[in-house]
Amino acid sequence: MDLLCILDELESGEQEPVQRALTLYNKEKLGDLVIKFLDRDLQPSCQVACLETIRILSRDKYGLSPFTSRSAMHTLAKYAGLEYSEEVEGPRIPDSESVVEALKGLCNIIYNSVEAQEVATDLRLVCGLARRLKLYNETRSSHECKFFDLRLLFLLTALRVDVRRQLARELRGVSLLTDALESTLALKWSDIYEVVTDRLAQPLGKEETERVMEILKTLFNITFDISRREVDEEDAALYRHLAAILRHCLLRQSDGEDRTEECHGHTVNLLVNLPLMCLDVLLTPKVELGSVEYMGMNMDTVEVLLQFLDRRLDRGHKLRETLTPVLNLLTESSRVHRETRKFLRAKVLPPLRDVKNRPEVGNTLRNKLVRLMTHVDTDVKHCAAEFLFVLCKENVSRFVKYTGYGNAAGLLAARGLLAGGRGEGHYSEDEDTDTEEYREAKPNINPVTGRVEEKQPNPMDGMTEEQKEYEAMKLVSMFDKLSRRPSHQLKKNGDLLGCCRRKQTCPPQPRLEGKAQSLNRPFCPYDTALFSLEIKEF
Repeated sequence: MDLLCILDELESGEQEPVQRALTLYNKEKLGDLVIKFLDRDLQPSCQVACLETIRILSRDKYGLSPFTSRSAMHTLAKYAGLEYSEEVEGPRIPDSESVVEALKGLCNIIYNSVEAQEVATDLRLVCGLARRLKLYNETRSSHECKFFDLRLLFLLTALRVDVRRQLARELRGVSLLTDALESTLALKWSDIYEVVTDRLAQPLGKEETERVMEILKTLFNITFDISRREVDEEDAALYRHLAAILRHCLLRQSDGEDRTEECHGHTVNLLVNLPLMCLDVLLTPKVELGSVEYMGMNMDTVEVLLQFLDRRLDRGHKLRETLTPVLNLLTESSRVHRETRKFLRAKVLPPLRDVKNRPEVGNTLRNKLVRLMTHVDTDVKHCAAEFLFVLCKENVSRFVKYTGYGNAAGLLAARGLLAGGRGEGHYSEDEDTDTEEYREAKPNINPVTGRVEEKQPNPMDGMTEEQKEYEAMKLVSMFDKLSRRPSHQLKKNGDLLGCCRRKQTCPPQPRLEGKAQSLNRPFCPYDTALFSLEIKEF
């Protein structure tokens, strides 16, 4: 397909042939020609025009073949200032429009092409990005340059496990990104793990918020397996430092409610990854005027997390992705920190007063969480039930008291606690406090529904003795018929033998080998290593 043929099609005025001709030309010719043209010594304005063309063409994931070769990716990496060489001390500082356009093109290509992801790994683009990240504080690069550096780094760590490990271990990515986060937020420290937080400060700007979110997402990718390995003292200090910064992120407002909510969501996701032993810094800051205090501890962070949970419950959208991280964070924090558990219990499970309505009816946090205990998504209902169970110190009777036996049955069955008792957690032995209303109504509360049921009329009222005897004999007759009817029988090997009187072979049923299978299974409420890549092309 050449230009003359395209011109002929354009003159014909037929839409479909023109579309086919242009698409074919873009895929087969234009991409290759532009990439080859970029190898020449070009003026900056011409470079930008060529790179803009590549950016636009790279939006079509079916036409990326001209850009996924090693030579094409190397050319784009050179223009982006990410060309890696052992002899080069540092990367070229991005300060031109062509660098931004090259970064945008690389983001599109790598996002849409597995082949390009492999080539980017071979070219060690992550090393060039890490080197440039070291100069994050020293350069006066534009917001766009810094943002697309971070976006490309996020994509590489999200799409390639080997790059994720390389950045985390070989290139010390957690330390690099933590420094970049601290620089973006322009933090001041009052103590080793305490950031100065000005409650009257202006909201974080739009550009700073965008960079902060990219850093948080990349940190999430490279810290996903921290909880599965041992942490030494040096790493523990680094994670405590990061947790202190994340506390500031939770207390800081961004430009607009939606951006604040999104930024807080990424912060919570990252906090879930950090070792629990390092989250004590969330409670250590001194209690100041306007702080939320409980048992002498600063509960500002826990209060923000609780408000965040309440908003996510009200939204009711994508609960597994948006709700389970914060539920898991609050659950595990409650297991470890007694003060956190007591504060959350006072907020979520205050002493019972309403005994007339079911536990799932109402707009309190308890009502909303109990409703989730029967949610169709297994992970969501497990998370909600686990959170409430921990707040009840894994005491079955207390758990049933607040949720009703019907709602609690799923978790209790999975734990083997249907007959009562306690879970495996270790908690203090302080007594539960009941309100006067609850003590008075307790004998009349239906444990299954968790409320005082209205007294139902006796169905035998108004019957004569003959009618009662007739109904009794009718019931006996029904029992007799039921006992004579053949039931399902099992062979010794567990297969279904027969049903009723029909002579037919039932399909083999799944059976358990060896001992009974446990219902308990390893559960991670936020069990995806990557953020959902809902990214628009640039």
